[in-house]
Amino acid sequence: MTTDSVLPRRRVPGPEAPHDDVPLPKSREHRREHRRSAWRGAAAGLHGVGAVTAVLLALAAIGAVISEPVLIPSLAASAGVLHSAPTLPMAQPRSVVVAHLLGAAAGYAALALWQSNPWSAALAGGLTFAATTLARTPHSPACATAVVVVLQTPVPGRFVPLLLGATVVLVIGGFAASRVRRGAARYPVRWW
Repeated sequence: MTTDSVLPRRRVPGPEAPHDDVPLPKSREHRREHRRSAWRGAAAGLHGVGAVTAVLLALAAIGAVISEPVLIPSLAASAGVLHSAPTLPMAQPRSVVVAHLLGAAAGYAALALWQSNPWSAALAGGLTFAATTLARTPHSPACATAVVVVLQTPVPGRFVPLLLGATVVLVIGGFAASRVRRGAARYPVRWW
């Protein structure tokens, strides 16, 4: 047995070697464009951070004014989805609003059938995913809304209207943020 049969052959650079894998020196203009692109990316990131923070502060302020908890964890996740990927189907207004309402409904259904515990909360999250899939309103943070309902057992007559209002605030915030920064992706792609 020879070493040629055991060891893989290495490519040896030389005149016969293909030239397509040899990196070319970058031009000054290419480096300049790369820096511009990096600055645009940083500006977009800062814009997104500012937009998410502003809409979450607005929800917290509304809650403080009416002395009700309006900002819940699933809405913070929705704000992140909405501002980081505004063109995805899961970020569109119909998905945001309807999915959270379906999540609340699934949470209250689980409470009606079982006790408030982690097992029921997990089942409510799965039920929410099924309902949003069937309704063609994909929005994964809504699964967390179902979990919040099961574990916190909020009064439906107060919680559901606040949830509806909060999702509308998120959508309006996404709309406004997409109009502020020039070159930003327009939100929404479709309203319903």
